[in-house]
Amino acid sequence: MSAAEEVVAEGHEAVEAVPKRAMTLGTGTSLVVLAALLIVPMFVKNFIIFQMTMLLIYGLAVLALNILTGGSGQFSLGQSAFYAVGAYTSAVLMEHANINYALTIPISAAVCFAFGYLFGKPALRLSGVYLALATFALATAMPQLLKLNFLEHWTGGVQGLVVTKPDAPFGLPMSQDMWLYYFTLIVTVLIYIFSVNLLRSRSGRAFMAIRDNEIAASSMGVNVALYKTLAFGVSAGITGVAGSLGAIAVQFVAPDSYTITLAISLFLGMVVGGVGWLPGSFVGAAFIIFVPNMAESISKGLSGAVFGVLLFLVIYLVPHGARQVAILGQQLVGKLRKN
Repeated sequence: MSAAEEVVAEGHEAVEAVPKRAMTLGTGTSLVVLAALLIVPMFVKNFIIFQMTMLLIYGLAVLALNILTGGSGQFSLGQSAFYAVGAYTSAVLMEHANINYALTIPISAAVCFAFGYLFGKPALRLSGVYLALATFALATAMPQLLKLNFLEHWTGGVQGLVVTKPDAPFGLPMSQDMWLYYFTLIVTVLIYIFSVNLLRSRSGRAFMAIRDNEIAASSMGVNVALYKTLAFGVSAGITGVAGSLGAIAVQFVAPDSYTITLAISLFLGMVVGGVGWLPGSFVGAAFIIFVPNMAESISKGLSGAVFGVLLFLVIYLVPHGARQVAILGQQLVGKLRKN
């Protein structure tokens, strides 16, 4: 067996063990990625900067789903609902209450945390496919709820609400798109650090114990009800931050922007990035942003079919997502160093 084949065989075994811990990038790799994210926007056009901003935003939403599913083992197809609540919270506060955009983000996080925690309470009796169906119903209902007449004054109803994009503060010499990108990057880094520390903490170990074996976790003294609802709340709160940043970046919110399609896209991003691997959240976000555009460039009339084929190839070749590629890469480098 060749060295590459040995790496692939060992990689599959290693991947199975990864969900036991929160896998992250090494310090050196993290610094290189962060340096690239800081430097690249200085040399590209505003449209590319906007796409990079959306990548970070969707990456946050996928990361939130990763904490819920990869961390506590609860499947959700309702992240678009929390994303919508966060987006509308910021939009309404900015346009109707004239609150600074930066202050609306923690408010959106708090509102979505409460929403997710309260939703998690009745969902405690559900698990697996039944929990997925309950969250699916939430995602399906949310766009219709946002169109209700008594909310139309605040939400703009079917027509939606235009959001003012902020200028760079303190007279900084940069465009609105560039400032918003760096602002989003700061928020993303802070939430990423918080998420890593959360999964390494006592609460994170409780999440993973529930994911691995709920009965065993309960017998060891873990308050299953508390931690399952807490996981829902934290996931919803981070998704709300993503929705808030998305509303500011796109400058518009409308009910039809937050349909079940968005929820499925976020779930797809988690699978492609690797369930339980936090850095993979941003790989998955890149997939759901750029691959549909690639598919359309290949064939405009059959873009959906091309996207389906590309997705099938990715799932077939790397069933454990980008996490598997990272493990195989690390092991291959180790083999080459030994040789």
